Amino acid sequence: MKRILLLGKNGQVGVALQKVLPSYAALISQDRTTCDLTEPDQIRSTIRAAKPDLIINAAAYTAVDQAETDTITCTKVNAIAPAVIAEEARLLGALLIHYSTDYVFDGSKTGCYSEEDLPNPVNVYGRSKFEGDQAILAAGGIHIILRVAWVYSATGRNFAKTILRLAAERDDLKVVNDQWGSPTSADQIATVTAGIVSQYIASRQPASATVAPRSGIYNLAPSGVTSWYGFASELIAQANQQGMKLRVSSDRIAPIESRDYPTPARRPANSVLSTEKLQRSFDIAPPDWRDGVKTLVAEIAVRPS
Repeated sequence: MKRILLLGKNGQVGVALQKVLPSYAALISQDRTTCDLTEPDQIRSTIRAAKPDLIINAAAYTAVDQAETDTITCTKVNAIAPAVIAEEARLLGALLIHYSTDYVFDGSKTGCYSEEDLPNPVNVYGRSKFEGDQAILAAGGIHIILRVAWVYSATGRNFAKTILRLAAERDDLKVVNDQWGSPTSADQIATVTAGIVSQYIASRQPASATVAPRSGIYNLAPSGVTSWYGFASELIAQANQQGMKLRVSSDRIAPIESRDYPTPARRPANSVLSTEKLQRSFDIAPPDWRDGVKTLVAEIAVRPS
């Protein structure tokens, strides 16, 4: 039976992956207490002890605004750690699946970003993730880098949960309406990842034969595009439909511009990712972004208050 080493098990994507991966392989899950990504020696010893066939790195430093001042930790986790992981994966001949971000782009392009577009990150977080991507490519091992954007889930801190909480506490909301992307649920990311893993497992061939020809960077996003304001509006509409108790009604959400909501880290205005390459290479069709929102709200609605 194949062995998968999952790093970052307590993050949004890590939690979602633990729901689906055990169906395909023996899963060894680690968090920051058992494998600290700021400690290269600990990373190496963890991987060498597990001897995995696949490594999935779902761990990352994602506090985008905090990264502007906590540059050292951000770089250790997002840039240096992936380099170490990729080197160890290459030595084992293991497949490495790693998650990148839309923040490697500056957001100035008109239209969807493809994998061939040149990165130009505009904040510390984006630069650290881009450096991690480059390190994985340079290591020369078998890898799938999945670039994702606007990730949310029922666990952890994220925009979706914040909006639902504020909508229950306040009478009105103001939300940015000039940044565009495709809200992506952690469950959707886990489903796509599991699809890639299943193709590898089902082949009964080593990764060098089945995955190596497809090594590279892939954009992962649902279909459809919206703004943060549109995302918030859909969340509240779904919450109302599913009987959640909110104070904010749909007509009490005001669209604002980014300049009216300044943040320490600059955000790209366009985070829309083309998924044509992913669909073509792995025969994976993305769902509509609203499907994930509906599922999230349903999950939160049934939780005890």
